[in-house]
Amino acid sequence: MTQDIITITRTEDLARFCAAAKTAPYVTVDTEFLRERTYWSRLCLIQMAIPPASTAHDDGGDAVLVDPLAEGLSLEPLYDLFRHEATVKVFHAARQDLEIFYHDAGVFPVPLFDTQVAAMVCGFGEQVGYETLVRKIAKANLDKSSRFTDWSRRPLSDAQKSYALADVTHLRAIYEFLDAELKKNDRESWLVEEVGVLEDPETYINRPEEAWLKVRTRTNSPRFLAILRELARFREAYAQERDIPRSRVFKDDAMIEIASTKPATEADLGRSRLLLREARKGEIAAGILAAVRTGLDTKDLPQPRKEEPGRPGNAALSDLLRVLLKAKADAAGVAPKLIASSAELDAIATGERDLPALHGWRAEVFGNDALRLATGEIALSARGGAVRVVPAS
Repeated sequence: MTQDIITITRTEDLARFCAAAKTAPYVTVDTEFLRERTYWSRLCLIQMAIPPASTAHDDGGDAVLVDPLAEGLSLEPLYDLFRHEATVKVFHAARQDLEIFYHDAGVFPVPLFDTQVAAMVCGFGEQVGYETLVRKIAKANLDKSSRFTDWSRRPLSDAQKSYALADVTHLRAIYEFLDAELKKNDRESWLVEEVGVLEDPETYINRPEEAWLKVRTRTNSPRFLAILRELARFREAYAQERDIPRSRVFKDDAMIEIASTKPATEADLGRSRLLLREARKGEIAAGILAAVRTGLDTKDLPQPRKEEPGRPGNAALSDLLRVLLKAKADAAGVAPKLIASSAELDAIATGERDLPALHGWRAEVFGNDALRLATGEIALSARGGAVRVVPAS
């Protein structure tokens, strides 16, 4: 019942719950946040639950909400729990949650269990949603009516509290089921390998000098790319420093237009079709013009981007690799996308070898045979609707 939901607003209460969580085998965690008006996510709510047999408060509460917006509340007890390696920290699709905690305190929850990744390893499909796992594993339905509410407003409604708490209470059953499946299939090391990416600080660092690599453009002119690089560098640094979305500075289409037209004055910027009005003067305008000048003057020109893998001469091999991947993924009960992306298959076909699909558990499931197929050591055969690997004749 909603009236029984505990909302923690004091550091001492958070410390009490986290102390109880340290005696539990695992704790489930989720967050609610806003990012529409900021560069960094604004943490608005934290949900946590421990196994029902554990008790976190005198009243026996095993699932709580934590209000990080409460005056005077310190999250240090939570971060201390994150460092406590005897308790598994369970998230679903943890990346955005971990980015918040890493940016706030430079801490990662260890050990970490991501149920979305685990579900992919256990054959639940690609990027499986929490709602699907609740329905299939916990045998329950979720009320998603509060999904897009403003989590920064106080007080929270009863519906918001119930919605938020369901994201960690059902997660307990999901974790216990998936953990058992991984142990039964001897795939715990697979999950550890995947979670390693989530626990790597590099996953959450956005370097301004690398921002241009994420901008999609069809132009590969070195000078154009040099200007684009400087514009993206300026935008990223400006957005980070002021904690505003990149799009509030200028959008990608405006950046590509500027890199093409090479404006030299504010009057030139005023003729842009795509640039926001606020960006045509003041600090942003000055930053844009300086970036264009730097891009025009630099001798450090970016190399033209490589075209997507999969040149015509390797198209047939790429297709064969896709067939092999589907067969191997079905046999292993793993989502194909978790093993290899389409781009990786094309890269293997063009001779690249330093790829995730060719290392670790992926090599055992798919990568080793993919290389053998690429070198002509094996072939594929279809029999009775099934694809088989056979020695090449």
